[in-house]
Amino acid sequence: MRDDTIVGGFDVFSYMLDIGEAMLTSGADVHTVEYQLARMGKAYGAYKMNVLVITAVIIVTVTLPGDVEKTISRRIADEGSTNFDRLEALSKLCDECCDDPLPALELRRRLDRIKGKPFPKPFLYIGGALSAGGFAVFFGGTLLDGVVSAIIALFVCVALRYFRPITPNTIVFNFVTALAAGLLICVVARFVSDLSVDMAIIGVIMLLIPGVAMTNATRDMLSGDTISGVMRFIESLLWATSLALGFMSALWIATFF
Repeated sequence: MRDDTIVGGFDVFSYMLDIGEAMLTSGADVHTVEYQLARMGKAYGAYKMNVLVITAVIIVTVTLPGDVEKTISRRIADEGSTNFDRLEALSKLCDECCDDPLPALELRRRLDRIKGKPFPKPFLYIGGALSAGGFAVFFGGTLLDGVVSAIIALFVCVALRYFRPITPNTIVFNFVTALAAGLLICVVARFVSDLSVDMAIIGVIMLLIPGVAMTNATRDMLSGDTISGVMRFIESLLWATSLALGFMSALWIATFF
């Protein structure tokens, strides 16, 4: 069987895994990724799609007319981050391909354009400051606590943008960032007596809490994807634990100085 009997050729299935990887690292749950890849595969000429997605790997077996099978796997090394704008664009691309399959090269070009779209810098800093300040006040802090949390949140946003890409993993990043942010809050508290350290820390820590990951883990387990759900849930707990240890270490260090 020749490649040109398949819509887009065999390369298109490799590009489909690129889409699945991008969706998974943008915050999608495994059920959504499996569903979209199965739909796309059938749209491109496969009459059977076996798709397995977990947080660490994607495995797809494509069965084509004539009982020709092709298995492709993709190791997911990037932990990624939540990016709903990219996830929405990828979902729309999948829907377009299911309605009218794109040629392989056009699919690759559209995917590269989506992945290459940067997250707007102003939204990152403004959103981080408003979120941290709002949470500090919401949980019982004063306006001063909210302002300090918002200022420290700018430091966290800088770390997310420039420091996270060079750290070995999210556990290390969360611990170091929480330690540095906690020390900054403690230093400010030495000069501003009315500042509540606890409320300021609560506001800042909410920026790094893996809430979406925990939600997706619970959804995966409830929908029957137990392995993926358990892996993601344990991973989320480790991320949250590293945050707690980072802030606890900062408070411990501050007591001696």
